[in-house]
Amino acid sequence: MSQITVEPVACLTDNYAYLVHDADSGLCAVVDPSEPEPVTRALAARGWQLSHILNTHHHFDHTGGNIALKKEFGAIVVGPGKDRERIPAIDIAVGEDAPWQFAGHAVRVLEIPAHTRGHIAFVLEGLAFTGDTLFAMGCGRLFEGTPEMMWRSLSKLMRLKDETLVYCGHEYTLNNGRFALSVEPGNAELKARMREVEDARTRGMPTIPSSIGLEKRTNPFLRPDSAEIRRKLALESADDVAVFAELRRRKDTF
Repeated sequence: MSQITVEPVACLTDNYAYLVHDADSGLCAVVDPSEPEPVTRALAARGWQLSHILNTHHHFDHTGGNIALKKEFGAIVVGPGKDRERIPAIDIAVGEDAPWQFAGHAVRVLEIPAHTRGHIAFVLEGLAFTGDTLFAMGCGRLFEGTPEMMWRSLSKLMRLKDETLVYCGHEYTLNNGRFALSVEPGNAELKARMREVEDARTRGMPTIPSSIGLEKRTNPFLRPDSAEIRRKLALESADDVAVFAELRRRKDTF
């Protein structure tokens, strides 16, 4: 199988798009282009030609570059079938019952609603593009779903292999980590991770990618079974969904 290379592209104030390049075929996709110019510059710098645009959900800060990039490169737009009416210039609608292939690589599509009703993740070759559902040490706001729905979506991502690399939609890691420490200050791995995150951000470096295993050990939204988190929330006997819901409520005002 040919090699896949992923290059992050900083967009807007804190968004990431990702160039996904297949060495053998020369095909290149961009995941969640919020604006066209940074993507065009990144492609030119690497000598790559854009063939596909992949959208995890319909929000404009993830699809704002679709039309211009499609016009310039003739790229094929791939997005969630359950939300196709809100994806600009969509060509191919995908979902768990309608998977897709990129340059001969099987792409697993996971339906992970709650941030939006049609949110999906693209998973291929040990890489997961999770949009605004799973962040490094965080998760998305519940704009179109319930805590139960988001917990099911996160649980689906947690079943991926621990070594799966996580590419999320925003550079929120520093703030997310500060919240994580407020609810689980005794987590030694979390404290060590935050030192690395603070150092990276001081140097202007991205904190992405993460991994599923690291998120399971340090992301409070994946850890409602943590005894320390439950004590902090005074929810020792609550179910996981109730703990998750309270974490999300507190993060919304953090």
